[in-house]
Amino acid sequence: MAISLIDFLFEVFAFLDQLGYIGLAITSLLSSALFLPFPLPILVFTLGANMNPFLVGLIAAFFSSVGSSVKYLIGLGGKELLEKKYEKEIKTVRQAFEKYNFFWWLFAVGLTPFPDDPVSIFCGIVKYDFKKYFFAMFLGRLMLYMIVSFAGYYSISAIINLIKITT
Repeated sequence: MAISLIDFLFEVFAFLDQLGYIGLAITSLLSSALFLPFPLPILVFTLGANMNPFLVGLIAAFFSSVGSSVKYLIGLGGKELLEKKYEKEIKTVRQAFEKYNFFWWLFAVGLTPFPDDPVSIFCGIVKYDFKKYFFAMFLGRLMLYMIVSFAGYYSISAIINLIKITT
């Protein structure tokens, strides 16, 4: 018996719904720390409909930001390999980050549901200030997941009614 991707996601989301906030925290952390695609915004939307949407958005934002920090640390470790050969270029890029207020660019990356892997690794390589990196990613993710979570909270009943009408 073959299982479709949608059936699989429903099963995963049902399981995570049973785990509650702890399941959301673990999933947010792992989906951001690993280089595996996982539809975290869909999970946040779904859980926002069944749980406190403020807490869902806050937990998803914090733990996905912590997970992305793993990629920052990978870049920081890779810096040692690249620094000897590209020391001047890395210094130039680091100065440009500060000059052009890269904080807001990181905020914009955190605000999108797209993977941040290259940006996080690159920030580690150029040794961008970790506190600024984490805060920018967290703020962007907080805004994203609050919007998604409250959208789930306010619209899930309309979606269920739409599905009932079409079936």
